[in-house]
Amino acid sequence: MLRRCVSRLRTPGALCCPLAGAPPPARDSWSPPRSYSSEVVHVDHSLPNPSWSKDMRLIFYQFMKKSEDGSWKRLPSYRFTSSKRLEEVKIFFPDAKPVKEEPLSQARVFPRSLEEGLGFEYAMFYNHVENRTVCILQGGPYLQGVPGFLHGGAIATMIDSTVGMCALKTGRTVMTANLNINFRRPIPLCSVVVINSQLDKIEGRKLFVSCSVRSVDEKTLYSEATSLFVKLDPKKSSP
Repeated sequence: MLRRCVSRLRTPGALCCPLAGAPPPARDSWSPPRSYSSEVVHVDHSLPNPSWSKDMRLIFYQFMKKSEDGSWKRLPSYRFTSSKRLEEVKIFFPDAKPVKEEPLSQARVFPRSLEEGLGFEYAMFYNHVENRTVCILQGGPYLQGVPGFLHGGAIATMIDSTVGMCALKTGRTVMTANLNINFRRPIPLCSVVVINSQLDKIEGRKLFVSCSVRSVDEKTLYSEATSLFVKLDPKKSSP
């Protein structure tokens, strides 16, 4: 099954985990077209693409429906970081050695570093009333750990990204200070899971966020995590 999944990915427009007998769906009409010039900043990779499975699309559109009344908001996701964002981060680390411009210009956001369908396919939604961030994740064949299952580091990456976004949406610039993960069950490769994070409390500069990773039907608990984030202070040299 995995070998077939990888071979199909070599064909443009093929699904990572296609339904038996079903042709690959076309890119949604409201998804922005891709071009080299727009790839640098403007391509939103959190929109449906041909590698998304039926389950991935189903949960995505469920949350899009929830977003109609304003309770949930889809969070765009880009491959490259804007120069403005880079300058904002430098404020908190004035003593850091400058990175040469050439490698920095090639830098990609880690979860978006692999090509479509091969690695992290995900979309995040935020509920500002409940202080919750939900991530719909489909892990591609390049994220394999134990044969047939996602690597634990890949799961940890998306847990950190989700709880981090939950902390960031409080309006603070934060960094991970501590992340504790309990892995309950391995996640099958190319399957879809839902990472549900919740801001538990704020104590001064400390933000405590927890999350769970479950199957689409919520019957299987794959992982649980607790985390501590610290609001960055430009007056201090470390968090």
